[in-house]
Amino acid sequence: LQSNLLTYTNTSSFNMAETRFDVGMTCEGCANAVKRILGKVEGVSDIQTNVEAKTVVVVHDESVSKDDLLAKLQKWSAASGKSVALSS
Repeated sequence: LQSNLLTYTNTSSFNMAETRFDVGMTCEGCANAVKRILGKVEGVSDIQTNVEAKTVVVVHDESVSKDDLLAKLQKWSAASGKSVALSS
């Protein structure tokens, strides 16, 4: 049984923030792409994707802008046709 929850972790000792996104992921390939894209952002320490719930939770230090994370995902969205939005 394959889990729909994938995690990327990088340890850091900064003050951390959490940003949630609603992402139109339909498969593990989408989830892996999201993890790969956000994992390249300096200051991101953890990425949790849930394909079934279509959610992404990013833990990052406070120097990382939510808008920068959103811009990275929107670029992927434009190429993939998948929806991306900050969770409310």
